[in-house]
Amino acid sequence: MMNKALLSVILIVSISVILTSLSLNQFFYDDSPQQENIVYAVTEHNDQQEPSKKLLSLVELFEKVESGVVSISAQRPTMDSIAFFGGAAVGSGFVYDDQGHIITNNHVIKNAEKITVTFTDGFSYNAEVIGADDSADLAIIKVDREKSKLNPLPLGDSSDILVGQQVAAIGNPFGLSGSMTAGIISQIGRLLPSEDSGFSIPDVIQTDAAINPGNSGGPLLNMYGEVIGINTAIFSSIGEFTGVGFAVPSNTATKIIPSLIKNGEYHHPWIGISGRDIDPDLAKVLGLDDAKGVMIVTVVTDSPADKADLRGSSQSKTVDEIEYIIGGDIIVSIDGNEVRKIDDILIHLQREKSVGEEIELSIIRDGTETTLNVTLGERPSS
Repeated sequence: MMNKALLSVILIVSISVILTSLSLNQFFYDDSPQQENIVYAVTEHNDQQEPSKKLLSLVELFEKVESGVVSISAQRPTMDSIAFFGGAAVGSGFVYDDQGHIITNNHVIKNAEKITVTFTDGFSYNAEVIGADDSADLAIIKVDREKSKLNPLPLGDSSDILVGQQVAAIGNPFGLSGSMTAGIISQIGRLLPSEDSGFSIPDVIQTDAAINPGNSGGPLLNMYGEVIGINTAIFSSIGEFTGVGFAVPSNTATKIIPSLIKNGEYHHPWIGISGRDIDPDLAKVLGLDDAKGVMIVTVVTDSPADKADLRGSSQSKTVDEIEYIIGGDIIVSIDGNEVRKIDDILIHLQREKSVGEEIELSIIRDGTETTLNVTLGERPSS
């Protein structure tokens, strides 16, 4: 009896250990407080973890990257920021390389008469603007600090992120330096209006990690300590965090920052159209089977689209007392990738294309599908 009881206990414990083992292996800008809705303030999921990477706890993450995050004070002619302390607008940034280059948001340093960068060890330096891009709200500044005292933060691959992954944001909300908040990726591929250029920033990351005025330009990090986004904006009607924050993806920075360092600017590829997403009502009016694609409304004169003979809307049709503008080409794919809405076009251009390159558009014109090649031009400043 004793042996049977002992064997039963051993068996139960063994099963418990095995089960435990299995379970273990399984928009208002921060410098424009009166605007509503869009506020520019501004977990890592990987089933097959790369051998060279180590998942960090939040404590380990903060200790690893803290010294690479900086506070940025920008003195401007007018006091135009929520995060305004000691006579200057306050934002965040992080060290990009051992040459003293620091990434931040363009709206943090724009029109600044003097920029001061303060590291976590208390040392402050005057900074020089190297390059800026209104359209992506990115900027690169530089300080003269010893290489041994710089802690560059690596840029991760933002195309790998998934909704639900854990992330952390570090910055200087309301001037409170070195503050960290944690949350998850709430959604990806958002389209965010740019404050200055009039164009939208595509492919933006949405997070519920608390971001407030003063966080602008700081890093959004995965749990390997890699920067996967640059905290840029919050969605709010009160000017403070209400659960929805936005970050420019790291892959956008990876593409743009080298050009800002080398040339002081970045040239975005441009087609030269405005369009409307095909919704169920418009699809019915147009006689389409599916509510997907983008109908071209206008084509800018002498733009790449104009030169490629893309056509905008030229007619109207009233259905149920609602007037619909119709007649434009309907874009259904770009370079073989399905287009369901205009975001798909903008994201593809941002991720994959440069000025001077060619794209292939599949369009529906007068009920017939055809293809046109468009050579991308340089986006105008506004």
